[in-house]
Amino acid sequence: MSDVLIIGHGPAGVSAALYALRSKLSVTLVGKGVGALEKAHLIENYYGLEKPLTGVELHEAGKRQAETLGAKFEYDELTDLFFDGKEFVATGLKGEYRGAACIMATGAARKKQPLPGMAEMEGKGVSYCAVCDAFFYREKNVAVLGAGEYALHECNELLPVVGSVTLLTNGAELSATFPENVKIDKRPLSGLLGEGAFAGVKFDDGTEQNFDGLFVALGSASAMDLARKAGAAFDNGNAVLDKDFMTTVPGLFAAGDCTGGTLQVAVAVGEGAIAGLAAIKYLRGIREAAG
Repeated sequence: MSDVLIIGHGPAGVSAALYALRSKLSVTLVGKGVGALEKAHLIENYYGLEKPLTGVELHEAGKRQAETLGAKFEYDELTDLFFDGKEFVATGLKGEYRGAACIMATGAARKKQPLPGMAEMEGKGVSYCAVCDAFFYREKNVAVLGAGEYALHECNELLPVVGSVTLLTNGAELSATFPENVKIDKRPLSGLLGEGAFAGVKFDDGTEQNFDGLFVALGSASAMDLARKAGAAFDNGNAVLDKDFMTTVPGLFAAGDCTGGTLQVAVAVGEGAIAGLAAIKYLRGIREAAG
C-alpha cells in the first residue's frame, strides 16, 4: 500500500505526486497513459518553457521528474474504487492498488452521449454504479449500457444479485467477452421510456423493451464514475468538493480536468498542487490522531 494513490498520469496527478513525494510520502500513480496531453501538438503557453514542447514530451518530462523522487507508475484500466474505512482500494484489469489517501486526476471524462431523458432519470432507475445500487434491484431485470471492460465489470457485479442482465451496446461492437448468462442486444437506441422514472428503452427500429433499471458503463470508468463508487456525493452531476478539492469522502480528492472548469495544463498543475498539499495535511492529521 502507498501513502497516496493517484489515479491518472497527467499534469494534475504528477503535480500532486511531486508535493507528496517531497514530504516523504510513498506515491503510486495508476493510469492508462498520456491522456489528453497526447493530442497537444505544441505547448508554448506554459510558464518556464524556453521552447515549445509536444504534449508527449511534457508528459515524459513530468514522469521522469516524479520517478526521480520515487514515484511508482502503473499502467492499468480501473473499474472500481472503494474505501474500507482505512484505505482506498482501486481494482483494475491487471491488479489491485491501495492508498491511505486517494487523488482522482484522470482528466476530463469522455462525453457520454446521453440518451434523451437519461439525465432526468439519474437516481430514478438510471445508475452509474453497480456496486452501489445492485442491492436495490434484487431479482429484477436490468440493462447495462456499454460494450467494453467497464461494462463487463458492472455486469459481473449485477449477475449474483439481480434477476437478469441485458447488455445494450447501442450499435457498438463488443470489446470484451461477456458471460453466457448476459443477454446482448446490439441494436441502436433512440431513447428511454418512463415519465419521471426509468421504465425501459426504445430502439431505432421502433420497438421497445421494459427494464427495472439501467446501469451506464460507457467506455472506461471516469474519475467521477470511480468517485461515485467510493461514496462521494454529487450535485447536478458534479462531485461536491471543498476548497482543498476533497470530496465528501475523507481522504478522497479530485484535481485537474476531471473537476471541470478551464481545461489547461497550468490549471491542472495548480489544482494538483492544492490536492497534493491537502492530502499531506490529511494524512498527517489522521496519523497524529492515531498516536
